[in-house]
Amino acid sequence: MNTLFDKIWDKHVVQTIDDGPTQLYIDRLYCHEVTSPQAFDGLRNRGLKCFRPRQIFSMPDHNTPTHDQDKPIQDPVSRKQVETLRKNCEEFGLTHFGMMSPDNGIIHVVGPEKGLSLPGMTIVCGDSHTSTHGAMGAVAFGIGTSEVEMVLASQCILQQKPKSMRITINGKLSKGVTAKDVALFLMSRLTTSGATGYFVEYAGDVVADMSMEGRLTLCNLSIEMGARGGFVAPDQTTFEYLKGREYAPKGEEWDKAVAYWSTLKSGPDAVFDREVAFDAAEIGPRITYGTNPGMGLDITGRIPDIDQLPEASRASFMKSLQYMGFSPGATLLGTPVDYVFLGACTNGRIEDFRAFASIVANRHKAPGITAWLVPGSWAVYRQIQDEGIDKTLREAGFEIRQPGCSACLAMNDDKIPAGKYCVSTSNRNFEGRQGPGARTLLASPLVAAAAAVTGVITDPRTLL
Repeated sequence: MNTLFDKIWDKHVVQTIDDGPTQLYIDRLYCHEVTSPQAFDGLRNRGLKCFRPRQIFSMPDHNTPTHDQDKPIQDPVSRKQVETLRKNCEEFGLTHFGMMSPDNGIIHVVGPEKGLSLPGMTIVCGDSHTSTHGAMGAVAFGIGTSEVEMVLASQCILQQKPKSMRITINGKLSKGVTAKDVALFLMSRLTTSGATGYFVEYAGDVVADMSMEGRLTLCNLSIEMGARGGFVAPDQTTFEYLKGREYAPKGEEWDKAVAYWSTLKSGPDAVFDREVAFDAAEIGPRITYGTNPGMGLDITGRIPDIDQLPEASRASFMKSLQYMGFSPGATLLGTPVDYVFLGACTNGRIEDFRAFASIVANRHKAPGITAWLVPGSWAVYRQIQDEGIDKTLREAGFEIRQPGCSACLAMNDDKIPAGKYCVSTSNRNFEGRQGPGARTLLASPLVAAAAAVTGVITDPRTLL
């Protein structure tokens, strides 16, 4: 087959069970506070230790408030989860980046920026958006809590090998089109189940031209097409991003690592189970209108009319529109919004804050807009200050919050009230995802910034 996925997978096979799963060795396990407590309890009940504690890194992110992190967490459930993770890491001797640690942040932002996620690795976490780390040229995927326990105990996991798929996007993206728009476009074309059962390799001119931040966004959203994961072959962009990072190899080891990483690509004769290709010229700034990430359109487009849809999907389509307060055939341009959220493991990196600031500079936050701008890590927070982005944002009427998952999901204080519209740079727009009754419109940082200064859904190209 000679695909990159096969190369990494085969290198990590411990044994294959006839007519059963593969026992796969795992290079890196990430743990956060939500999906790990029962896994640690399982070890405790069986009298087991962690097999390779140095390969496991933990931090709270879902439940952390994005203000007053130096004070006790007010919500008792969140406080207990964060505290339980700290105690478990102490007991089992694991590296723990706790709240207010300069290393803390969203686990899928911190892993790459510290050089913990490296090309050729197998990486797992009890979180579906672990696919983010595939941007480094790794096979990274989310696992369940019982599987977290399995990896804690053995540094291995039992997995059925997924099929392989390559998505190629050639050409050049036009002005105002970002990696987030590419991902939303792919989801609308392939649907939220179009990559089910596959591990996706992203390729083509557009992906080659993307920054690491862009690739991280693209791979993050692989799971929203139903894929097991998504990744990009490592190249010079990857190596330049990783060089000098805290946990990346140094000196002679670096040279050896780059020599090996340079071999990690699909061969010219590689055979994929499925191949899909798109032209960059088809992709404009995007926004979602429904209650799954595939229900999206070009920002200048219209919601489909019901007769454009297969009969079987019409009832769920109308239910979704009813929840969102939209009508078939309507345009979203000019729709008033209430909240804007910049952040999450999808768009909480420095490039996203630079993009947002490029639109709001010398403008002002629209009256009636509540904006939550949440860096993905303390490292991003410091970079925002070092580059003076915080000053640009302050002058435009915005404030920066402390790192965490924030309004991506209703697991902390940052919840969107029922019936309110939020233009969000996060990854999911299911009913209640950002709070009971909240209405989520997924978009890029540029589209979010345009809404933040105009108060309505706006094509960002008119402000660039």
